[in-house]
Amino acid sequence: MYPDGRPGAVARVLNWVSRLQYSAGLLSPRYAVTLEVAGRRTGRPVTLPIVVTEYEGNRYLVSMLGSEANWVRNLRAAGGRAVLHRRGSEAVQLEEVAPDARAPILRRYLAIAPGARPHFPIDRNAPLDEFEKIADEYPVFRIDSAF
Repeated sequence: MYPDGRPGAVARVLNWVSRLQYSAGLLSPRYAVTLEVAGRRTGRPVTLPIVVTEYEGNRYLVSMLGSEANWVRNLRAAGGRAVLHRRGSEAVQLEEVAPDARAPILRRYLAIAPGARPHFPIDRNAPLDEFEKIADEYPVFRIDSAF
């Protein structure tokens, strides 16, 4: 559904439906939200459905498509400023997690995000050292509230 790291026609339709569901908080798990970030070229808001992973009292976003995902590139260009939507809006500051701290977050992410599993070269039940080997390929961002 994501040839060349970009959503194909089916993925675009499913993402559109998911964005509506997740933003409204309807028929979706509580960790399903919509991320809004300014486009790096146009400055217009770009939205996509995404999973919030909780680990050790913090919330995180993970890029299942790696560093070249458009939302990651947009987020970096926006200095980490974004908005999360789920039954309302929350302005957030996203801070990138160092690769050496990502492994346990990636494992938790795969435990709750079945749609992401095909995009990872390891099983969700793999030992932590296997996640450490791929951690630099999958950006993770800690969610901080913007004040």
